[in-house]
Order: sequence, then C-alpha cells, then structure tokens
Amino acid sequence: MQGAMRDLRLAHRIAAAFGLAVCGFALPACLSTHSVKTPAPVAAPVPAPVPAPAAAPKPLVAWQDAVLYFAIVDRFADGDPSNNAGVDKTEKGTFHGGDLKGLRAQLDSLEQLGVTALWITPLTKNIDGFVTGAGFPDWGYHGYWPDDFTRFDPRFGSEDDLRALVEDCHRRGIRVLVDVVYNHAGYESHYLTDPKTRDWLRSENKGDCGQDDITSCVAGLPDFKTERPEVADFLLKAQLDWAGRVRVDGFRLDTVKHLDHPFWTEHRARTRAAFGKDFFLLGEVWGGDGQVLDPWFSRDELDAGFDFGFQGSTLGFVQGRGRAVAFDRYLQSRHKVRSPYQLAHFLSSHDVPGALYQLKGDLDLFRLAAFLQMTSVGIPVVYYGEEVGRPGGDWPDNRSDMPWGDRAVLPGAGLARNESLFRDYQRLIAIRKQFPALSRGAYRPVLADGDVLAFAREDAASGQIVLVAVNRGAAARVVSLSLPATWQGSTLHDFWGDRALGVAAATLEIELPAKGGAIVAAAH
Repeated sequence: MQGAMRDLRLAHRIAAAFGLAVCGFALPACLSTHSVKTPAPVAAPVPAPVPAPAAAPKPLVAWQDAVLYFAIVDRFADGDPSNNAGVDKTEKGTFHGGDLKGLRAQLDSLEQLGVTALWITPLTKNIDGFVTGAGFPDWGYHGYWPDDFTRFDPRFGSEDDLRALVEDCHRRGIRVLVDVVYNHAGYESHYLTDPKTRDWLRSENKGDCGQDDITSCVAGLPDFKTERPEVADFLLKAQLDWAGRVRVDGFRLDTVKHLDHPFWTEHRARTRAAFGKDFFLLGEVWGGDGQVLDPWFSRDELDAGFDFGFQGSTLGFVQGRGRAVAFDRYLQSRHKVRSPYQLAHFLSSHDVPGALYQLKGDLDLFRLAAFLQMTSVGIPVVYYGEEVGRPGGDWPDNRSDMPWGDRAVLPGAGLARNESLFRDYQRLIAIRKQFPALSRGAYRPVLADGDVLAFAREDAASGQIVLVAVNRGAAARVVSLSLPATWQGSTLHDFWGDRALGVAAATLEIELPAKGGAIVAAAH
C-alpha cells in the first residue's frame, strides 16, 4: 500500500508540473469525471466599489521592462457571489469563488505593488465534474481542463467582466495576458462524445495516445489532433475571437512543446494579422531555458518563454549550495538568449513548490531571492501572494487562497499577510523601474568570493551602470569592489540600503549585511 501511495503522489506531481491535477497510478480507472448536483451558491461579501481611475491613463511599459504578476483567478478574490456554483473553500480541490470582478476590485493592490503586467489563468468553460486519484475530489478551478472553447466559464465571469478588467488595467498602466490551452480538452469533455468532434482527439479510452510529445495524452487528458487543419482552425478561431473582442495584450501559452511547430507558426501569423506585432506570446516549454527555447525563438513563434532553472539555481545559491562563481556563470548564461526574445523567471508557481516553503519560511533568504530576481535580466514573475508571504507549499497547497488579512475579501479573508514583505517588493520593483539597466543591461562579473557575489548591469544605450552585490552568509561582510571608470568623482548611493556611500574612487569598500545586499549607482 505504501508503494502504491508513493506511485500515486508521484503521478500527481508529474501531472501538476503541467498545471493539471490528474488521476493516480491507476490512470485509466479514474479518468472519468463525476457529475454531482451543484450546491447552492455560497454567499460572499459584496466587494468595495472599484475606485475611480486617474483621469490620465498611465503609459504601458515595454515588455522588456515589465514586471509580471500571476494570479489564479479562482483563488484571488470573490467579487460576485451569484456565480459561486459548487464553491467550498474548505476543500483543496474545489472552486473557492474567485472571479474577474473580484480581481478587478483589488487592482489597487497590484498598482501599489508596482507591477506592469498581469497574467491570469484560462477562462474558457471547464468540465463540470471532478476527477479522483489525489485522494480528494479535484475540479477544474485552475482553468486547464477546457470543455467549451467558445464561451467563458461563468464561475470566473463573463466576457464583459474581462473587458472591464482589461480597460481598468490599461488605465493603471498594466498589460493583461490570458492563459490559453490548445493542446488538450478536459477529462471526458463533450468533445469526446460529440460526433462532430470525437475524432479530433486521441484519448486513453480509445487507446490511440502516442509516446512522443506531440501525440501523447499529457496527464491522461484527451489530446487534440492539432496537426489536422480543421482542428487547428477551430481552436485558433475560438481563442482569437474573444481575444479580439476584449483586446487583451497577449497570451500565456500552455504546454507549448506538445504542439508542433507548424501550429505555432500559424498561430503567430494569425495573432499578428489580427492584433499586430505587439501582441505578446509567452510560452511554457516545461524545463525551458534560453537554449531549450531557441527552436521556438528561431522560428519567431514566441516572444518569451519561462526559464525553469531560475528558481532552483537561485534558491540553491541563497541557501549556500554551490560556489558563488557557479551562480555567477548561470546569471551570465541568461544573457545569451537570441535577441530580441525574452526569458521570464519566477521564484514560485502553480506547478512547483513555492520558494518560501522550500526555504522553510526563512524570510531573509526569501527577500534575498526576490532581490536577485528583480536585479536579473528577463521578465520577473511574481506569483500571487508571495509578495505578502503566502507559504505556497507543495501541490495543491501552492494554489492556496490569496491572503487578505483583516480585509473582508473572500476566499482569503483572515489569512495572514506580511505587509513588511509587501513594502520590500514595492521598493525592489521601484528600483528596477528607476534603473532600466537592471532589466535590459548587459552582465559583467565583479566579485565571486565565498558567500559574496557582485556584478554590474550596464546599459550601453543610456550609459547607465548599476552595481549589485549580495551576501548570502549569516554574518555581515566588508568587501572591496572595483568601480567603473565613468563613476570616478560621482557621489554613490546604495538604493536598496538607502545609504550614502561617498564619492567614487577606483574601488568601493562596502559592508554587506548578513543575508542582504546592495544596489549601487551614481546619485544624480
């Protein structure tokens, strides 16, 4: 029995890597969904009115300089009690009631944080039932089990709700990415039984799933035969139709490697024809980095992809695993991505155990990891709630409710928030915005010695240089750092530690606090 349970947990972790909860080791036996009577809607407090936006909209920043916030819609904020069908926030696998109206009502929090882009989970209609195998009923609250690509899931809200969210975000200078699924349908989706579409899918029940990335049934989910023109055409039209009506800024693309390159080439052509060259495509290629993503970049099928190595490399470094020079080489490697394509780097996500959880709750190390994230090239992704200390454990706890503290916002009302950590995130994001060299500048090694790593970020276009130094050790350390010749005679300031550092000479003697760092630039 213990061995079987280990197999079940392993199957779920593999499946969760794709953003999908699935059946356990007895996969064919539990692919059936369960239809249940929908409980009566659960009442939720009426959210505060959405504050009137500023008269003049804020400018939208370039994606190269963006800070992206990722929210699971169902777990963020409940703004409409009338759509709470099947909500039970006491269970991990059920719907918890979050929706687009609730997210829109809390945009002040994102604006205050300083993020410039928002990524939300899929909104198309999901299957009505649940699957078993995890030891509890598991529903499509995350949005990755689609059952009807032609309409939105009413549990998340309407197309009008999304349009209102996008308009409010744009007034606040926030772009919006919506997650879309092309590869698969949900378990026992109606597409499997409809005579018009049942031949569009491979499935475990039919026994025609393949063994390669393109034809496999990921996590046992019915796999669309997107190599067939009529299937690809249906899926593309369905997603692009609503995107055009609400004018989102781009897509986050799920399970990219499980569709072939001709599909993504056609996808790029259609999105550009419909929305222009600025429509942003951020792809999930599991395990991706700059090298793994290059086949999609070289074909211009994506604008950016996730760097799955950043979390492990960064958490390993701050915990003292490996030499500073090895982490230095890793950071350098992130600058070798084909231009003008981007990497997006995260500390936590819905697919992996959260960073704070992996760091065993050590907030000092977590701040240091966030410090490195915000001073590294690429698009930093803040996973909802980590900015206020949401623990984010292993699956499914990494998808827990957004903590709102003493605010009457369901489903996370009463869950503790760390406001000090929120202010630290605010400062880090503000510094990143203040110095574009941190988002687009080249990387130059300065020092890798024991627990200390220092590097310069240099933007040739503006001539801006920022010096970043970190100390992962448990004691403060004084180090000597070589300074750029162009700084000679300038007044220096540590913008993270908020301290004056005097007039620049050839080197700088600076004390780095334990588990801390400095962001140094010439003060103007």
